[in-house]
Amino acid sequence: MELYPIKFTPIFKYRIWGGNKLKTVLNKEYDQEHVGESWEISDVKGDETVVGEGDLAGKTLGDLIKSYKEAVVGAHVYKTFGDEFPLLIKFIDAETPLSIQVHPSNEIAKERHNSFGKNEMWYVMEAEKDAELIVGFNQAVDKTSYVDALNSGKILDILNNDKVSKGDTYYIPTGRIHAIGAGVMLAEIQQTSDITYRIYDYERVDATTGKTRELHTDLAVDVIDYSFDSNYKTNYNIAENETNTLVHSPYFKTNIINIKGELKKDYSKLDSFVIYICVEGALEIVCNHKTYKVSKGETIFLPAALNNIELKADNADILEVYY
Repeated sequence: MELYPIKFTPIFKYRIWGGNKLKTVLNKEYDQEHVGESWEISDVKGDETVVGEGDLAGKTLGDLIKSYKEAVVGAHVYKTFGDEFPLLIKFIDAETPLSIQVHPSNEIAKERHNSFGKNEMWYVMEAEKDAELIVGFNQAVDKTSYVDALNSGKILDILNNDKVSKGDTYYIPTGRIHAIGAGVMLAEIQQTSDITYRIYDYERVDATTGKTRELHTDLAVDVIDYSFDSNYKTNYNIAENETNTLVHSPYFKTNIINIKGELKKDYSKLDSFVIYICVEGALEIVCNHKTYKVSKGETIFLPAALNNIELKADNADILEVYY
């Protein structure tokens, strides 16, 4: 069976902090309230996304890798990860702030949870006036001063708050303390992991359970990177119809492309799958003489076997992700 550009059916996640922008802004279809996350491409056990259309409809991402191996993910990726997919792609809508949290490294996550670690990045798609992200510390701290601030209820005083706007990008390596603030909607690219250590949650009660959410303060202490940086935001330039680097890490590489008119992409020398996340506008993808339409808030997966792609748009921004 010939492989083709694939849209997976998103998995929607209730979150205590979730709003309704995934529906009203990104045109996602669901009925529940407080949906905070749309898992676009996932191989997390129990939450595997399923092909939504075409000859492969109904198959999970894992099914495709098992059947087509390197033709889906690339020879290097398959050699490294086998039948596991290394990335998880999400859209996140925060109506209220997320908890203050941190993620463990690959080594610690493997030891404690038999999981990958969770290096991730954020690309801000929408931000209300004065919306903020918490990323890192606003001063030099060590484990002792951090624990003192946490135990005295002053943890927020030592955290770095950045006001953000559309297009702002942040890389969040494991160990970096962080939180998405109220009024922010973003695209998140991360390792395949659902391991989060919650440090502080504003003492709020989940209406569905009537309880506060579990904290993981003891687990977090030994994974936090206590270093201080004067700037945590990723600086980048964007030129139309060119591949502009956003975040290149050992775990994933993400570029941004502003498409105006037509743009041809040749992936014959790239030994990896490619994921397009449309963060603004709409575009058409021409592959093997067929056209696939992608709108803002949609994600499409290009198997590694597909090399020659043509992109067409009046004016669209996409994130280009690969391993």
